[in-house]
Formats: sequence, structure tokens, C-alpha cells
Amino acid sequence: MATSSSQTLALKRNSSEQNHFMEKLMAKICSFYDEQSLIDVTFKVPNPTALVPAHRLILAAASPYFENLFNGNQGTNPVIEINDIDSDIFEHLITFCYTGQALITVNNIAAMLNAAIVLQLDVAITSIVDYLMTHMDEYTLQGAYTLGRETHCEYLKQKIIEYETQNFMEISQSDEFLNFDVEKLQRILVSDNLNITREEDAYDAIQRWYNYDAPARQEQLPLLIACLRLTQFNMDFLMTHIQPLPGCELLAFKALSWIGVPTARPMINMRFTEPRGISGEKTMLAVYPKLLQYYKIEDEWQEYASIEIGYGGYRTILKDDNLLFVGGGYTYNIVRSWNIRNKTWQYLPAMNQARRDHCVVELDGKIYAIGGYGDYVLSSVERYTTSDGWKFVNSLIVGRSDAGAVTLNGKIYIMGGNNGNGDLKSVECYNPDSNTWTSCADMTKCHILPGIAAHEGHIYVLGSGDDFTHSVTVERYDPEQDTWSQICSLGMGGGYRACISLDNKLWAIGSNLFYKSCVSVFDEENFCWIEGCSLLERKVRNCFVVPESLLSSI
Repeated sequence: MATSSSQTLALKRNSSEQNHFMEKLMAKICSFYDEQSLIDVTFKVPNPTALVPAHRLILAAASPYFENLFNGNQGTNPVIEINDIDSDIFEHLITFCYTGQALITVNNIAAMLNAAIVLQLDVAITSIVDYLMTHMDEYTLQGAYTLGRETHCEYLKQKIIEYETQNFMEISQSDEFLNFDVEKLQRILVSDNLNITREEDAYDAIQRWYNYDAPARQEQLPLLIACLRLTQFNMDFLMTHIQPLPGCELLAFKALSWIGVPTARPMINMRFTEPRGISGEKTMLAVYPKLLQYYKIEDEWQEYASIEIGYGGYRTILKDDNLLFVGGGYTYNIVRSWNIRNKTWQYLPAMNQARRDHCVVELDGKIYAIGGYGDYVLSSVERYTTSDGWKFVNSLIVGRSDAGAVTLNGKIYIMGGNNGNGDLKSVECYNPDSNTWTSCADMTKCHILPGIAAHEGHIYVLGSGDDFTHSVTVERYDPEQDTWSQICSLGMGGGYRACISLDNKLWAIGSNLFYKSCVSVFDEENFCWIEGCSLLERKVRNCFVVPESLLSSI
């Protein structure tokens, strides 16, 4: 009989000894299963009829279904009949009870999920749904919808919502989208994480859905328009596109008043007043290598976690609840993921090309690793998806390392850096639809390791100062006009500047001439930089906007 003292003794074991013990134990259990040794129960299952031997203790530990079964009236029978699960599916899931792995294929997903739900194998359910979501191209979204309705699986419903939100642009063009009910569409459109490049994309999707059956959907239209971030449209758009819509006159009037009469805002009841992805419930997380969390109310930074990387030259990106550390060293192609919620590491598939001092961005749910340095300055670009891993796409026009990159309006912009012969002021733009890079207007100055952010439809580039003795040049790019202009400079020169957009403000984070950490906020109305609360660390290369709930979830 296990006692609290035996559990305490186990906890006191050296972790490596305990891991070795558990590995040997599981290996022995699996060998008993493979050799059908010490078997104490056999299941008779249909289609085709088969006998599946097992160990009661293992199955009862893996699933409450088996625990209740063995404690019930027929639990002592040497042979137990299972009539509602085919033999091959049942055997796969019995194997899962021993190994934590099962043979999942696109063809058996539905049967596996139904059976895992019956057998109450929660971990298997998670594995099956995750497999489905990474093979959506083969299984189809319509198939996932059907399976969700048939199984009533809450985890599958949750993952479908996440998929719809992340792949909204593609889904909004599908035939299935035209038949979404209004409640489902509302749930997607209100999401702060809706993956669109501009608010007009969501408006266009609503119009497509509405026009499919306008007479029947006229009363529902205001419910969907209310999900838009109306204050992000200009006044002309509101008057010509929103106000004429049936039932939307008051929504347009409120948005127009909000934009045109700022002093009246406290009296205007608006559902959404902030851009998607940037709200009062989000904050900053600075990385290098300590993670520092910004507290808005207190206007201070505090350490969230300390992580050990062990090498430099990597590039970091935020992906869902994870920080991805891509490449680095001299030189590595490894990709490591650090989960912000549970503070654990795992390895992801390695890149094809080892690279350091490169750029990493996310666009439409895909990760891009761009340029950098290998045995020479690289022009190669590769793209990662969970279904296909890393695949090369078209290369840069000019190879470069230590550049800066950002996404805006569904495209990737890379600028500055060094091509091996000198620093660059050139800029390139990648269009994923045509898989092509095109040259853009040059910056006014060369910039290496710049801080870059997309903010209110423009791209801002923060230089590192001229030899750390002059003001930091700040440039702004207008993608519509393909023009650069300098705005007011930051204070004394410094380096390692991160640049992000939060709460409708542009933030610059890094160190100054005297190697003192500093934070500045751009006051666009007065065209100046205002000094903010300093960080605990001066060498901050990355800063990300994250939900406050993500950092307070532990």
C-alpha cells in the first residue's frame, strides 16, 4: 500500500535517478504488454472480432472509464466485451494507455476521437485534436465542423475557434463562411486576436456574408457591425460605408462623435475604442535574457522570470503563449520554444539553414527566418508552418545580417543591416501571395540592429546613434507613398533599442550613451519623446505586447 512517506521519499530522490527509475519501470511495463506477460484482463471487440489483452492497473490509472469498469459488476470477469468501438481503434488506444502515443491518421481521426471520448482518455483527446488541427489542409475545415457537432468535444470546439480567428482571411472567402450563423460570426469578430491586417478586412467579410442573403440578414447586420473597431476607420469611411447600412446609423454617429469630438468621449457608450491586439488588458514583456513585465498602474518594471539561453545571435518572436528562440550560436539552426504560462522549454523542428543575426517575423500564422549570417551573409529566407515544417521561399534581393524586419498590411518589410561590405539603408518588401521581394525607397540613413515597429499604418525605425555620441535618428515610412521622413530624434545615442506599439503609443526601449536603461514614449501631438520608467536591465533586444492575463496565470 502506498503511503505519504513513500511519496515523500520519491520526491527526495535525485531527479536524474528518478527519471532513470521511471524509464526502466515504463520499459518493463511495455515489455510485459508486448509479451502478454502477467495479463489479467482481455477485451473482446468487434469489426473485426479480436481479443485485446491488457493489465487492469495500467488502464485504471490511465482512465476513469476503466477504473469504474473494473470496480463494477463485470470488472472481475477475465474477458470483457466492448461493443461500440472497432478493434483496431480500441487497440490503438490501449497502446496509448501504456506509451502515451497512438497511431493517428487523417482517415481514423473521427473514430479515434469518438472512442477516446467514450474511454475518457483526456490526454489522447488532446493529442487527436492537435493532430487534426495541424492536418487541417487534408482533413478540411468542413470535416472538423461536422466532427465537432457529432462529438460535442469542447476542446475541439475551442481549437476550431482559435483556427477560425487565426485564419480568418482565408475562411472568410470560403463557401462555409456564407452559412455561418450570426452568433458564430459574432464570436469570431469580437476577438481581440482576430488575424487581420486592417479593420477594413473584417468589414469586407461582414459585407460578403450579408450580401449572400441580405433580406434575411438585415436585422442581424447591426450586431456584426458593432463587433468592428469603428473608431479605427476614418470619418469618410464611416459616412460612406457604415452610416448607410440598415440599422447602423447610431453606431456610425457614435464613432464619428468619438473621433471628431474627443472631449465628448466620456459620454459616448462605445463597445470598442482600441485597435485589435492593443487594449487596456495588454502590457509589455521585455526580454534579454531576464523577462521583465511592465505594470501600467504602478509605472514600473518587475522581473517575471529568468531564462538561460547559453548563446547569442538568436532572434526571438512571440507565438501564441510561447517565446521562440530561433537560430543563433555560431551558427545554429535550432529552434527552442519557452512557454510563458508554465515556464518550460521544448524543441521545435530545426531550420534548413543555420543562421545567426537574422530577422524573424510572423505573418498569417507562419514564421519567417530571413537572411542573417552563416558561413557568409545570407540572402535565403525560409518559412515555418506546423504542417510542413521549414520550407525555403524566394531569397532577398540583397543578403543582409543585423537588419530589422516587421509586418504591415499583409507584407514583410526588411531594412538596413550589413551585407558584408558595409551598412545598408536599403529596404525590401515581401508579398507572400506572389512569393516575391521588391525594392522600396531607401531610408535616409544606414541602420544596423535598428528598433522597428508598425504603428498606426506607418513603420518606425530607431537607429543606434552615431558612434554612441549623437542623438538617435528616428525615421518613419509611409507604405502608401513609399517615402521616408525623419521625425524628432531620441536623446543621447545608445543601443539594443526595442520599439513597440501599445495603447496607441510608440515606445522605445533600450540603453543610452551612459549605458543606462531607458524607456521613452513618443508624444505625436507635441512631436517629442517623453521619458518613462527605466527598466531593471539595459540590454533589451526584444519587447512584446502580451495579455496581462498571460503573465498572471500562474
